[in-house]
Amino acid sequence: MTEVRIEQPEDADGVRRLLESAFGGEDEARLVAALRPTHAWLPEFSVVAEENGRVVAYALLSRVMVGGEEALALGPVAVTPPRQRQGLGSSVVRDALRRATEARERLVLVLGEPAYYRRFGFVPAAPYGITSQWSAAGDAWQLLALRPVEARYPAAWRAL
Repeated sequence: MTEVRIEQPEDADGVRRLLESAFGGEDEARLVAALRPTHAWLPEFSVVAEENGRVVAYALLSRVMVGGEEALALGPVAVTPPRQRQGLGSSVVRDALRRATEARERLVLVLGEPAYYRRFGFVPAAPYGITSQWSAAGDAWQLLALRPVEARYPAAWRAL
């Protein structure tokens, strides 16, 4: 049976092993390790899927700034190779996004495969003027608005 839940401190080694296995190297594991001691680390948005005491999928939302306002970045997202294409990645991403929505977070950015992330509602970020060092990735640079933002006009507009 698979349990999707918030990462616990004792999961850190399993997350590292999963990232190294899924990505075939240490870069993503180093990223997560570098984020852990910073203000960008939000433990309530570090989600694992566990099967038989083993971490088999992972999704992380960490803090970023967009135009002076707080937002989230999704990544890394990983699934152990033998369990890929079985819905585990979607499960941890959906759970992380649900938690962020419940926490009243506003915006999530991701650099990833558009066909995959579109299923969660992500759209290309460039048309919205949100840029980063990954903007050159084209449609792979994406955003998801977690809640509506209301535009408020001054009273003079009500006369129209």
